[in-house]
Amino acid sequence: MTATTAAPTAAPEARTFHHPPARLRAWATRAPLLPALIFMIAVTQLPFVATLVISFFDWNALYPKARRFTGFANYQQVLTDADLRHSVWTTVLLTAAVVLASLILGLGLALLLDRRFRGRGVVRTLLIAPFLVVPVAAALLWKHVLYNPEYGLLNGLLHYVGGPQPDWISSTPLLAVEASLVWQWTPFMMLILLAGLQSRDGQQMEAARVDGASDWQIFRHLTLPHLRRYLELGALLGSIYIVQNFDAVFTITSGGLGTANLPYTVYQSFYQAHENGLASAAGVLVVIGSIIIATFALRVVSSLFREEVGRA
Repeated sequence: MTATTAAPTAAPEARTFHHPPARLRAWATRAPLLPALIFMIAVTQLPFVATLVISFFDWNALYPKARRFTGFANYQQVLTDADLRHSVWTTVLLTAAVVLASLILGLGLALLLDRRFRGRGVVRTLLIAPFLVVPVAAALLWKHVLYNPEYGLLNGLLHYVGGPQPDWISSTPLLAVEASLVWQWTPFMMLILLAGLQSRDGQQMEAARVDGASDWQIFRHLTLPHLRRYLELGALLGSIYIVQNFDAVFTITSGGLGTANLPYTVYQSFYQAHENGLASAAGVLVVIGSIIIATFALRVVSSLFREEVGRA
């Protein structure tokens, strides 16, 4: 009987998989986002491009056939016209006053809410409420409920103590607009600064107290430097929104008594004077200013993220 040796079986052929190139994988990952990107471009960028083109024309809506290309004449008029320059100055003054006052009040409220006390959640909810009110409704509230010289709450309190009965909007128009915006934007600043306070290093604060540092010294040398980035972020984000504010000016003063800011001037030029080219030029300047401020805001946000990652 002869022994038979089994023939060695051939090893299975190694299968090779060809992976798609990295660029193709990246496009496959981003493909689901393309419809949203196209929609955003169509809704936001195309109208801006149209506005930019119209800003180079002398174009009155009442005489559409008389439009003509004028180059940078509309921008020159925006920057040299006395009324338009005054609206630019009013915009800067309104933004600076509201942002500064909101930051100071928001910092005080954030320091209050950073402490533990009974009912803190209820107080925090009530303090956030003004920011959740619709801007037009908030402006109407201040105009009729507080500022009205006949039945307003402010004059009612002054009448109770025997004080004068001023017409707040006529006597202090810009201050009236600023007060309503400060009331609405202080909760926003408070939330940003409260987040900054709650991200402090607790061990560092406790060590400072053990070493005998007072509350003012802790605030000045530890808390305030830690909050610098959050203060910058609140100031920049607040500036972006308040530069573009239209509701309070339109509702409380209708742009009169020297309170017309640049967005309201754009509205007047476009809807009342029908000067499409001039209004477009002013609107482009508002967008450019907002982009400049937003660029600084994004840098501050990026630095905050880097600090948090480094701390982790």
